[in-house]
Amino acid sequence: MSTNEDEDGVAAVAPSHERWAHLRFSTIGPLLTSPPARGKLWSELEVLSTKNWLHPTKRGEQVQFAPSTMEHWYYTARDKADPVGALFRKRRCDCGQHPSVGAALRGVLLEQYAQHDGWTYQLHHDNLAVLVKQDPTVGPLPSYPTVRRFMKDHGLFRKRRRRPKDKPGLERALARLESREVRSYEAEYVNALWHYDFHHGSRKVLTPNGEYTTPILLGIIDDHSRLVPHLQWYLSETAEELVHGLSQAFAKRGLPRQVLSDNGSAMRADEVVQGLARLGIVRDLTLPYSPHQNAKQEVFWALIEGRVMPMLEGCRDLTLQLLNDATQACVEMEYHRTVHGETGQTPLDRFLDGKSVGRPCPDSLTLRQAFAVQEHRMHRRSDGTVSIRGCRFEVPGRFRHVRRLVVRYASWDLTHVWLVDETTGTVITRIYPQDKHANADARRRSLEPVGDEVPERKAESGMAPLLAKLMADYAQSGLPPAYIPQRNDNDQENE
Repeated sequence: MSTNEDEDGVAAVAPSHERWAHLRFSTIGPLLTSPPARGKLWSELEVLSTKNWLHPTKRGEQVQFAPSTMEHWYYTARDKADPVGALFRKRRCDCGQHPSVGAALRGVLLEQYAQHDGWTYQLHHDNLAVLVKQDPTVGPLPSYPTVRRFMKDHGLFRKRRRRPKDKPGLERALARLESREVRSYEAEYVNALWHYDFHHGSRKVLTPNGEYTTPILLGIIDDHSRLVPHLQWYLSETAEELVHGLSQAFAKRGLPRQVLSDNGSAMRADEVVQGLARLGIVRDLTLPYSPHQNAKQEVFWALIEGRVMPMLEGCRDLTLQLLNDATQACVEMEYHRTVHGETGQTPLDRFLDGKSVGRPCPDSLTLRQAFAVQEHRMHRRSDGTVSIRGCRFEVPGRFRHVRRLVVRYASWDLTHVWLVDETTGTVITRIYPQDKHANADARRRSLEPVGDEVPERKAESGMAPLLAKLMADYAQSGLPPAYIPQRNDNDQENE
């Protein structure tokens, strides 16, 4: 029996038609190697017909062939450049045409599939039987294997059950998946593309307040090398945790050129969007309801749940710290040092040997200032403050003339708020919350002039230059008086 050997020595069975061709060739191979003399072919075939041959498809059974059968094989393969290919089973002339599925029945089947694309092949066949019985003009009912082959050949596969119709994004995703091909991809360089996502763990951890909570893992993967720049378990899935994890990944492995994530609320937070833009990182989102676009991340979750979590089954009092320590140890000491099935290298070696397009990571203060939302605030000049999320912050006196200020802050941390130059985006200074109790000591800073020093006001400055000019121009215009003065009592006595 013909078999193929793979690299591990495991026999990989060839297709049945190929095994039959190899068997036919093995029976007549000696005759092709040493052709019999004229008139001796039949006697040689009679000798071969007495031999037992191992059946190519039924394990352990033996088979014999008639001399006429082997004679046909001999003349078929004798003068061919590819004798084994000539001994393959002939392809049927109606292969793939399904003549038993008439035009009327085909239309009924296609219409039925359009309405119920989640049915099994058997369910489609059973319903066709009812329709044919009700309307014999549709045509004779083919067998179940025929219906199944017809549907498979025409791409009428069973689709997963659709979710409720109140999710239009799911309908568009399914339509796109049906009309567009799916292809695997890989970034050409290290740090060219990072994937990141959150994963809800399969086990709960015990928190200090005595409650069991499902932890959430933030994982970040380099697309080219499959190396994990950082991963960490948290108790919630917010932008604060995402920024905390991304900052650590940047500090350990540098800044990537592009990141890809799903459409979660944390990924769409203003702090994250603006922070990645300030760091010069292109941000892309997967299409809604399309987890296959982030398949490398999904495969990594299977590794966590298949290796790390089972080894913690004996830990009854599992804490977040223990879970993080165990996960980090498994990833750094095992995953990064194990040859990857697709790349043929360990993630660590591929990360170090590959050409990197990453950039050095800035300091922690720059990262903190980058992952912050930038907004405008009206300056209340009566007490020199601005309001941020219900809290008053004092503005330095040198900015008292600016009516509309630009502030930058993270919504989860109001201990660091900065004033920013709107034109250049440069951080000018840090501002602090208003402390009314400290202001009650009556000590105040003296205000320095904002621009050129204004001279002291004169006691009597006289008429303004513009008004004097207008009155002089009006007097010289020759126009009659615009009003008649009212005579008073003093004027009457003078008369």
